[in-house]
Amino acid sequence: MTFHTSAPSSARFPLWLLICASLTAIAPLSIDMYLPAFPALAADLRTDIGQVQLTLGTFLVGLAIGQAFYGPISDRYGRKAPLYVGLTLYGLAAAGCALASSVESLMLWRFLQALGGCTGLVVSRAVIRDRLEARESARAFSSLMLVMGLAPILAPLIGGAVLAAAGWRAIFWIHCGAAVLLLWFVHSRMEESLDPQRRRTLHPGTVLRGYWELLRDREFLGYSLSAGCVQGGMFAYIAGSPFVLIELHGIDPSHYGFVFGANAFGLIAMSQVNARLVRARALDDILRTALFAPCIAGLVLAATALLGLASLPVLLCCFFVFLAGLGCITPNASALALSRQSHRAGTASALMGTLQFGFGTIAGAAVSVWHDGTALPLAVVMAICGSGAVLLRLYGRAGLQPQPH
Repeated sequence: MTFHTSAPSSARFPLWLLICASLTAIAPLSIDMYLPAFPALAADLRTDIGQVQLTLGTFLVGLAIGQAFYGPISDRYGRKAPLYVGLTLYGLAAAGCALASSVESLMLWRFLQALGGCTGLVVSRAVIRDRLEARESARAFSSLMLVMGLAPILAPLIGGAVLAAAGWRAIFWIHCGAAVLLLWFVHSRMEESLDPQRRRTLHPGTVLRGYWELLRDREFLGYSLSAGCVQGGMFAYIAGSPFVLIELHGIDPSHYGFVFGANAFGLIAMSQVNARLVRARALDDILRTALFAPCIAGLVLAATALLGLASLPVLLCCFFVFLAGLGCITPNASALALSRQSHRAGTASALMGTLQFGFGTIAGAAVSVWHDGTALPLAVVMAICGSGAVLLRLYGRAGLQPQPH
């Protein structure tokens, strides 16, 4: 088995990065592609929309939990082995979803599907860290943000077309087919990137000690949680914006997708701006400046909501600024968090993903639990997330050595 630890070419999207992008796309496509099918699912499985929405919650929980297991495994057996296991589980669980006869069984299969699919998130970040140094890693993560931005735009459209043509079960059969295709690419076109000399033991004590050391690493924790806070704001937006925009401000449901798409476009645009900025500027300098976008946008949202001044233009502008900032924040924070973790890139990638999806789940749940018929819960949660991201970066930087540029 070969391994590769250096940038293979100057191409904007070399094959290995395209494979990583495809692996990263599993999560957003699995979430967004079946959203248009919620009413059909509820009718076919004889349940209500609330129960169907829980299938999304179980998927997010599976994403958060599963990543913690694949990291140490990938540090022991290499990057490809966990992908074989994870993609196989994802494909089998997708078939289970397609054959589900009740909403309870669908929840179980969705949880298992997430446990398999999350391996792509862990391994793609670890592969980038194996191959590239901090600055080039930030550019590669910016490229992955194209996928994260396009998925919310394209996936519901694809899901809606499949739903109309073949029903909701066909959506999950497509997931199953995608798993088979990705398995072929991983097996035949993806090189092992982990140097055998860097492989670590899977002894439980060593694994737990590795996680404990990462949790005590202020640099790693500060950057990971800083990005996690901003992603929490994004999850809060996903959970709360349909009610705020459609119910409170009367946006036609058919037009809501345009708002969602505009914000995704902002994220994509800023991720590509970031890819250019990192060529000449220090990653932390870019991150420090970018963090002011969600912080200020969140505080304006909270202030206007408290004062009863949260008009539709104000909301739309703040949402756009907050989410566009992710295009610069996530790539740089990820690169900086992993910059000194080459000896345990898989474990670090796993913990970072678990923390970030954990933040997202908590923020989205907070908006739902605090629902009071106004925009205030969404505004306050986004303000806390934006402000918290700034403070957590400062926590990570305090008393630490200068970051690699």
